Amino acid sequence: MSRPTVAEVSALVADLAAYRRNRTPAEYAALMDRKADLLERIATHTPGDADAAEVARLARQRADALKPAN
Repeated sequence: MSRPTVAEVSALVADLAAYRRNRTPAEYAALMDRKADLLERIATHTPGDADAAEVARLARQRADALKPAN
């Protein structure tokens, strides 16, 4: 897993802010998946940080819950 960059974090924050404008549920699910991925990568690169790991776990749980059932 690659270390997250400042540009990736900045892009996610910008996309979260832009989300407030007419997005579909599928776009929201994709955005939450990106958020979870980024938080997981941050947690991976901060070993021993239980809070980062928990935030990442909860974000992944939420993102997975938004995925459509096949």
